[in-house]
Amino acid sequence: MMTTPLEIRAATLADAETIAEFNRLLALESENKQLNPSVLERGVRRALARPELCRYFVAEAERRVVGQTMLTYEWSDWRAGVFWWIQSVYVVPDRRGRGVFRALFRHIETLAKNTSEVCGLRLYVEEHNAPAIAAYGRMGMSPSGHLLYELDWSGDERF
Repeated sequence: MMTTPLEIRAATLADAETIAEFNRLLALESENKQLNPSVLERGVRRALARPELCRYFVAEAERRVVGQTMLTYEWSDWRAGVFWWIQSVYVVPDRRGRGVFRALFRHIETLAKNTSEVCGLRLYVEEHNAPAIAAYGRMGMSPSGHLLYELDWSGDERF
């Protein structure tokens, strides 16, 4: 567990470079994908400026950002509520296994339970990412039984 106290806070524009770099490292580590740093930074800056799209939270220890996660939103007409999707989870390697994700998750879970329209939390994970799957299980999450399908045209020239 963590020996240094963590502060969990909403990310600000001052965190944009760090978040973009964490997202680059996350894609490389979890999916072996090389992402364009300028596109990442543009996407993070847009997200931080538009909370209706998403919200980032960061974990700080000793005035250093050591972890992050992002929330996006999905309306469920079946439940008349909103699911918060946990995405872009990253913890710096030297802080893994020390409670950083747990602190981020518990912060988000508390916010969600205190927001009347939120009906649950969801996330997706690469099927071969055993450490992440185990971490999510420790938080009480379980597979939903859904498979994720996509059409991804983000490589088009308009992006």
